Amino acid sequence: MLIVSTTTTLCATVFINGVVFLIPALKVERHMGLAEGALWSATPSLGMAATLFAWGYLLDRIGERIVLTVGLALTAAAAFAAASVDSSGRLVTGWFPPEQRGVAMGIRQTAQPLGIALAALVMPELAKRNFSLALLFPAVLCAVAAAASAVGVLDPPRSTRQAADDRELANPYRGPGVLWRIHVASALLVVPQNVVLTFMLVWLIGVHGWSTASAGGLLAVSQLLGALARTAAGRWSDRVGSRMRPIRVIAVATTVVMVLLALTDHLGWSVAVAAMLAAGAITGDNGLPFIAIPEYAGPFWSGRALGAQHTAERLVFAAAPPLFGALITAVGYPLTFAVCGLFPLAALPFVPVGTRAR
Repeated sequence: MLIVSTTTTLCATVFINGVVFLIPALKVERHMGLAEGALWSATPSLGMAATLFAWGYLLDRIGERIVLTVGLALTAAAAFAAASVDSSGRLVTGWFPPEQRGVAMGIRQTAQPLGIALAALVMPELAKRNFSLALLFPAVLCAVAAAASAVGVLDPPRSTRQAADDRELANPYRGPGVLWRIHVASALLVVPQNVVLTFMLVWLIGVHGWSTASAGGLLAVSQLLGALARTAAGRWSDRVGSRMRPIRVIAVATTVVMVLLALTDHLGWSVAVAAMLAAGAITGDNGLPFIAIPEYAGPFWSGRALGAQHTAERLVFAAAPPLFGALITAVGYPLTFAVCGLFPLAALPFVPVGTRAR
């Protein structure tokens, strides 16, 4: 289950996040400005934000296997962004005991940085040869992933709705607001991640004069480090018995790295490239909310809760690129990076450290 869910999410990520690496090609071939290219790259996230809650509802009703297979097949057929409904969060909580879920989800979450790394290495080079070929690449991957989901995914066991008690069936969004706080905190935490992923390639090429291949290679390295960071964060959460406490430390570390990136870039120091590498590895929520949400929501609400979580994050991924692209055009990269560093600090009050599983 872990291998299949990781592979399918990796393939979907190549499409969902990979289009940002076509911004340099859009600038050359279609004369798009930075903000316009960033808006174009955000369209998969916008499509996902419009559909993910509905996919989550279906997930609760009919299970992981059908949702993953159909979502990926639609993406392969029509570049439809519902592919990353990411029900594999439920696969992890369903098939792994609590003391192993952090590591298991950490491994599963490596799919995102590994998918981004693959897209960064392959798609810009394909776009230089043929722009349509660059878009065909993730479509083929999603078709393969759809077939893998249909064959390999088994829905985790759970009790029937008739056998469940009232507490298991109760709406987890009523009460202390734990899930809402996780959604808000995660949306704020992914702002720096989104900005780094969207503009790292353009920044390296335009500001530092790197080639497309070299810039893609460094971005891929940052995502490989990010994959290790996600696995380590999952293991950390298992050891301390909390999914949320490590997020507070990650948020502070993200702010430090983004401020360092802003300062070194403003001063024109070459160490800014190393700071960007660190930012690519550390930014984001490291996947920990995707363990906490199914644990807290329970088996009968986890699909909708994960759908809401992805919707919140994908709204950020849809809105941030054009907004920050315009900000970069107006005030430059250093101040934009500094502004990004404020968002993880704003997330801290929303992180619900004392959450408990249902």
